[in-house]
Amino acid sequence: MDALLKIVDTINSFLSDYVLFILLISVGIWYTIRTKFVQVRCFGEGFKRLFGGMKNRKNKQKGGMSSFQALATAIAAQIGTGNIVGAAAAILTGGPGSIFWMWIIAFFGMSTMYAEAVLAQETRVVKENGEVMGGPVYYIKRAFPNKFGKFLAAFFAVALVLAVGFFGGMVQANSIGSVCNTAFGIPTWVVGVVLAAICIIVFIGGVKRLASVVEKLVPVMAVLFILGSVVLLAMNITKVPTAFALIFKYAFQPQAIIGGTFGAAIKIAMTQGAKRGMFSNEAGMGSTPHAHALANVNNPHEQGTVAMTGVFIDTFVVLTLNALVIITTMYTEGGLLSDGTIPDTIDKTNLAQIAFGTSFGSVFGNIFLAVCLFFFAFSTILSWNMFGKLNFVYLFGKKGEIIYTIISVGFIVLGTLVSSDLVWGLSDMFNQLMVLPNVIALFALTGLVIGILKKYKVGKKKQDITVEQRDK
Repeated sequence: MDALLKIVDTINSFLSDYVLFILLISVGIWYTIRTKFVQVRCFGEGFKRLFGGMKNRKNKQKGGMSSFQALATAIAAQIGTGNIVGAAAAILTGGPGSIFWMWIIAFFGMSTMYAEAVLAQETRVVKENGEVMGGPVYYIKRAFPNKFGKFLAAFFAVALVLAVGFFGGMVQANSIGSVCNTAFGIPTWVVGVVLAAICIIVFIGGVKRLASVVEKLVPVMAVLFILGSVVLLAMNITKVPTAFALIFKYAFQPQAIIGGTFGAAIKIAMTQGAKRGMFSNEAGMGSTPHAHALANVNNPHEQGTVAMTGVFIDTFVVLTLNALVIITTMYTEGGLLSDGTIPDTIDKTNLAQIAFGTSFGSVFGNIFLAVCLFFFAFSTILSWNMFGKLNFVYLFGKKGEIIYTIISVGFIVLGTLVSSDLVWGLSDMFNQLMVLPNVIALFALTGLVIGILKKYKVGKKKQDITVEQRDK
């Protein structure tokens, strides 16, 4: 196990420090330039469609979701332990400045997410029974209609099933079990059994039940966390400007807080921001396009603009609030980590709990974060399980659904029983491997994305067609 962990850590270091960082920044900048800053030009349009979709939840044909349900499913996947534990890990390892690099990744990632959603919509397949299938495997094969394309699609599908369907569900369940045990004293195995039972009920209901659950769960959990964070920051309002200052200061002087040479420190801060930023907003990873492919909208551009709002909400709202809570309470004057020294009692799994506890009291702080993290991780398990199932079916056919569900539920239970750095490492590794075929296809299909943007952007003449006519 130790030997395997070293190998996995070596692969992860190479991917996150070089390949991943370069690819995510490159594809984000590429689409930002080619779309003429679509994340800025169409930002208002995206939120207009988002709030319009919340009021009007029609277009829920038997084989898909409404636009809002698709976004809720995507956000459910994005807002998970990456926002709580992932942000804490980035700050502890790369200093407060790593949050700045998360913002950079997210800004460019909004254009990447636009492209992913557009391509997922454009290449989706509607079967005779009305079932909708879509995701990166379909646009990867559109980009490379040969054996190479089939290989890349299969590589992506295998990596995704392992990353989010199996290991991903395991690490999310581990987080739920840990915080519930800390806050309420509930044995982790009890949490695992109850969590598995609830998940099975949702899983067997298919896409419709999952969509119905997440469209109600996501707004509630987001508002709950946002309100709690805003209250805490209001209690420490005089320190908030200092927290922002620390983020910008240590983004360019990370060695002052994490030690080492400037070159080594800036590399750690940037790569931590890139890796944890991707794990949080998932732009470029290829997971959330599965949800956006199912949206029943009139044209791909519509869902592309809505998809961008998911990255904004995940990173610039939820993750930023969590980061500000941690930095305000822990890194400003008088904070436990203000001198950059990290006590042995603090790690990525309990940093946020300690931060909330400094203002809310240890008991209420633990309970508040436990409830939030339960909703975050639970919603992520639901969405990731669906993404994994779609790719498992792509690989092994419809008959593989039952096998996949049994295995994935087993990993959920196992996740609450064991805590292994190897599991987290494997999840990170396959998450990062997913990026490779996805980004290659995104570059190859740039012309298709730009063509759709020009055809349907607000202000242009639109075709008056129904969802059913479009899919034909």
